[in-house]
Amino acid sequence: MHQLPGAAVFAPVDDGSGRVEVVVRRLAEAIALGLVADGDQLPAELELAASLNVSTVTLRAALAALRERGLVETRRGRGGGTFVRGPADPSTARLRTRLRELSTSELREIGDYRAAIAGTAARLAALRASADQVARLHHVVDRLEAAGTVGERRRADGRFHIEVAAAAQSVRLTRAEIDIQSEVGELLWLPYGEAVDPGEVVRSHRQVIEAITARQADRARTLTEEHLDRGTERLMEFHWRLVTQGRREWR
Repeated sequence: MHQLPGAAVFAPVDDGSGRVEVVVRRLAEAIALGLVADGDQLPAELELAASLNVSTVTLRAALAALRERGLVETRRGRGGGTFVRGPADPSTARLRTRLRELSTSELREIGDYRAAIAGTAARLAALRASADQVARLHHVVDRLEAAGTVGERRRADGRFHIEVAAAAQSVRLTRAEIDIQSEVGELLWLPYGEAVDPGEVVRSHRQVIEAITARQADRARTLTEEHLDRGTERLMEFHWRLVTQGRREWR
């Protein structure tokens, strides 16, 4: 079955209480990660409610909450509907504070989980990816290479991992990758924005695409895990710098 990130974004939400909050979180994640871009129109309310398996009352409450947060706007009249308003990039100072508050054990656990999800996705993508999905991976990496800001690089990098999971033909892996990027995606590029050549990330991703194209499942997984392990080590080193040097700004 052909899976796209949108299939995970608009997949039915889990049953249980707090459905409005679940829908808000789901759509806010998609907007923050660029899975639905600034200016994009969301599906009509009836269609979107049916996709998410919620009532129109629940969906309208969720959209109202997103409007209050400035993430969507509703336009009336002909050509109207609900349109995405992409959020501004978070301040580096806020991200540094958040990273400083995490422990090294938490960062290690996050890194292990990321490698497990992304590595499995890369292995399965090498076995299952279609030509269109491989082309999409190339397109995302081209966007990463052309990105001019840390925020643009972060979104393109996160989208690459999400597209690999989608190429694995797994909604669950795609949802897991979306959740990871939403939780820590902003933090992952802090050390890159400070010290690391983004070209290294581009080269690493292109190697993974080559392995996927060649149906080299084990190599795709190994390359992905090694890349993420290096990123985790850099993040932990940067965390140590922040902790040991207090609130001093690094440039």
